[in-house]
Amino acid sequence: MRRGLRFAPLAMLVAVVLELAVFVLVGRAVGFGVAVLLVFAASLLGLVLLRREGTRAWRGFRAAAQSGQPPGRQVTDGLVGLSGALLLAVPGLVSGVVGLLLLVPPVRLLARRGAQRAAERRVSSMVAGDLFGPRRVRVRRGAPQPTPRPEPEQPVVVDGGRAIEGEIVDR
Repeated sequence: MRRGLRFAPLAMLVAVVLELAVFVLVGRAVGFGVAVLLVFAASLLGLVLLRREGTRAWRGFRAAAQSGQPPGRQVTDGLVGLSGALLLAVPGLVSGVVGLLLLVPPVRLLARRGAQRAAERRVSSMVAGDLFGPRRVRVRRGAPQPTPRPEPEQPVVVDGGRAIEGEIVDR
């Protein structure tokens, strides 16, 4: 986790420079006033959608919890919707387009699946089963292919700088 955070300041700087460059290009193409109105309208739409997506996510979570179903699908769908609305609410044309894309159903489905896979990798399989329900497993029919097994290595015990091959014995 810390490895990814190491690049966060650089990513934020690149995002700000990209937002400014796109704003200048759009401003030159359609006019400065229209570009400011686009940013303002996108932010206002994002704030409205933020409330709607938050309410929708909460209702979906409650409904899944009350019916005894795993709430993971509703949680990840809610997180993707909230992320899209939040990106739309942040002033900027690039973040607005990305946020709007996250609210489009096919893109939202792909993002939800990606978020679910990422969550499943980070938690134990038991917790993932509780969150997302049973996993779907593909079964291939036919004769199983033998996998070559490596020969077991002899343990090496280092004793005062000398390597001693053989069995490890607790003293």
